[in-house]
Amino acid sequence: QVQLVESGGGLVQAGGSLRLSCAASGRIFSINVMGWYRQAPGKQRELVATITSGGGTNYADSVKGRFTISRDNAKNTVYLQMNSLKPEDTAVYYCNFKDGVRDDWGQGTQVTVSS
Repeated sequence: QVQLVESGGGLVQAGGSLRLSCAASGRIFSINVMGWYRQAPGKQRELVATITSGGGTNYADSVKGRFTISRDNAKNTVYLQMNSLKPEDTAVYYCNFKDGVRDDWGQGTQVTVSS
């Protein structure tokens, strides 16, 4: 199992920015996909963005142009820079790690955007 520790959530006003970080530890193979998902109250967990170990990215339409995912492979850390935040971005954000065998999740970090 890969351990994932998230940080960087908090309360921000609409239009503001936050940066989430997720550090992975454990037995990590070089080929993997890390990403961010979110779950708002009463809703299903949804994809926000993913990034492969080679740097390929994928974004939900709702965050394109506002969020940027990046990673530091040397540190096994993935980041999510969130700009122009909206109240509808309020959710618990979860870090995810996949490598074809494992599918591990972090504990989640709360992001609250006030209007």
